Amino acid sequence: MLVAAIGLVYLASLRGDFLWDDDLHITANPTIVGPLGLKEIWTSARANYFPLVLTNFRVQHALWELNPLGYRIVTLACHATAALLLWRVLLALAVPGAWLGAALWALHPVQTESVAWICELKNTQSAVFFLAAILFWLRWLESGDRRRFAALSFFCAVLAILSKPSTVMLPVALGLCVWWRETRIQRRHLLALAPFFILSAVAAGWTIWEQKFHSGAAGPEWSQTPLERAAIAGRVMWFYLGKIVWPEPLMFIYPRWTIAARDPAIYVGALGAIAALALLWLGRNGRLRPVFFAALFFVALLFPVLGFFDVYFFRYAFVGDHFQYLASMAPLALAGAALTRGLPRAAPLLAGALLFVLGILTTRQSLNFRNNEALWRHTVARNPGAVMAWLNLADTLARAERHEESIATYRQALQLRPDDPHGWNDLGCELTLVDRAAEAIPCLERALALRPDDAEAHNNLGNALRNVGRNPEALAHYRRALAVKPDYVGAMNNLGAELAEGGSVSEAADLFRAALRLAPADAAAHDNLGAAFRKLRRLTEAIAEHREALRLNPQLAQAHANLGRALVAEGRPADALTHFETALRLKPAFAAARGHYAGALATLGRTADAMAQLERAAELSPKSAEALVNLGAALAQSGRADEAIVRFEAAVRLAPQMAVARANLGTALGAASRWREAIPHLKVAVELAPDNPSSHAQFAVALVNADQLENAVPVFENALRLDPNSAGVHDHFAQLLRALGRNREAFDHFEKAADLRRAAPR
Repeated sequence: MLVAAIGLVYLASLRGDFLWDDDLHITANPTIVGPLGLKEIWTSARANYFPLVLTNFRVQHALWELNPLGYRIVTLACHATAALLLWRVLLALAVPGAWLGAALWALHPVQTESVAWICELKNTQSAVFFLAAILFWLRWLESGDRRRFAALSFFCAVLAILSKPSTVMLPVALGLCVWWRETRIQRRHLLALAPFFILSAVAAGWTIWEQKFHSGAAGPEWSQTPLERAAIAGRVMWFYLGKIVWPEPLMFIYPRWTIAARDPAIYVGALGAIAALALLWLGRNGRLRPVFFAALFFVALLFPVLGFFDVYFFRYAFVGDHFQYLASMAPLALAGAALTRGLPRAAPLLAGALLFVLGILTTRQSLNFRNNEALWRHTVARNPGAVMAWLNLADTLARAERHEESIATYRQALQLRPDDPHGWNDLGCELTLVDRAAEAIPCLERALALRPDDAEAHNNLGNALRNVGRNPEALAHYRRALAVKPDYVGAMNNLGAELAEGGSVSEAADLFRAALRLAPADAAAHDNLGAAFRKLRRLTEAIAEHREALRLNPQLAQAHANLGRALVAEGRPADALTHFETALRLKPAFAAARGHYAGALATLGRTADAMAQLERAAELSPKSAEALVNLGAALAQSGRADEAIVRFEAAVRLAPQMAVARANLGTALGAASRWREAIPHLKVAVELAPDNPSSHAQFAVALVNADQLENAVPVFENALRLDPNSAGVHDHFAQLLRALGRNREAFDHFEKAADLRRAAPR
């Protein structure tokens, strides 16, 4: 009946998804889904040091990969097993209403967070071993010193601590059991308890170090004085007891209390707890004996999370329902005993009604753990000031490609906490993804002002700068990201892509190979290496790399688009169309892919279709400068110069430092004989892309046509320094020199142009 009731109340949550922190423990943990394995699980602090739980997750991954149903069933099964063991422990302690006490604990809604959140297998699995250790300990007490049971108890204690270190208070629970059964704790009991205390001391020391130096529980959020920590502890105890008595409202992130040492009111909880424990101590051998046992068990099991030690979660709140998973056993068992003993006739009816109500509340609460959006929406509805919840809701919406909702949610979070560097970084990243890079740049700059060595923010700022044509600045930020974090595969990919775009293709290919050594299954790195091979005209290798990227991630739109480009370069534009179309189905607002798709259509003679695709790209991404430039170029080629100029001007407004937008606008204005208007744009294009000979040549031609002949001379010289083998530039420069009366130099350039044309392959 107990197992059936537990299964029934949690049935609705079993079809839920992975939640927050499940990625750290499972879906993105390299020891579970990546190249690492059991060795790293047991010898490193991957996803914190919970080696037995991570081993469990690794076995599950081998059985059902990343199907969350299997993981949820295992977590629930551990909870049900723990409930059965609690029942047996209470029977062994001769607690009245043992089954009812176990049922109250198992069905109480404060346990929902531990049972319906996959990564809290830490709680449910450790509870199984914790209670098994107590049961074997009680067998040892009954058996008259049979060491087998003591050894089994210690073995279970080790397994409990390897599942979750917060079970370090087990020796106190064992000592309480001795006191409950035998009234006095004798020397033999202390000797038997000694190994448990040594084990707990080692585990506690490790956990304190791990939380501070690995999890990052250090900084202003953990700077409370000893008096403030005592005040927090008192309030925490009453808070948890209150949630047991009245579990409403429950929330994933509770408001974080403000503790001011000079406010006398903050010490009321601590003083009240001390007074209550003192009163219970005085009555420990009388009628208050069960209450004293329950209270001491409750406080002892809460001790690691009362605020005396730094816990990373305290940056969000000093309390969380999952922290009292073990501690709540005692007060709920006491409630079951009181109901059974105090109202023997009415107990079955009252117990049934109470369990029914608790079951309904637990089912309702478990529905909030179906997926991340449900969890975070419930949290912000109950706790609107929870910045972390707003940020995670925004991230959830972004992953679902609900970008405008995501951006609005990030802005809501930053209104609450404007000094949050992660929020500004995430907002900037999201704006870049929706082609609003110009808006993203100040957000990412704000993130770096708050946290200058944030590798991710440098990488994201590089992406935004690249999207608006500020490529040299983008390169600098990619390099800075790698200086901060040398094994940052994402920054390697982006730096390589930018270098390849700028002509340093071999250097880019080396970066992509380095990225693949660190992450052999990184689809983006394979895709980028393929793009580098395409630029090197190694088309067979390029196509192979793109296909490998798509084998690893068939939904990677960029890889489909790049494979299309490689096929076009190989002379197979008809084969490329399918890949461009797939890329656009996966990512309709992918402006660059539409541009290349249009190019393939034009190659096949489908000019009208090509133009329609470019117009569609500009329509879907009205703030994409790249889409506008592509459309403008097509309009210019089809003789619609005025319309082209309008598109180029819009692109320049969106991305004033995008060199290609400036160059195209200048060229289009020149073609319309608006040379004086063209000159400022071509000048900026040269400043933004000083190594581009074409920009210099166009600028020089504009100066000549605006009668600025002398000014054009050094610009032509720069163009020829960058590309000395351009016959056309030699011709134009020769004409300028002849107009300036420098006939001998003009003749040399005419002759050079003629030589280049004769040498050119026919």
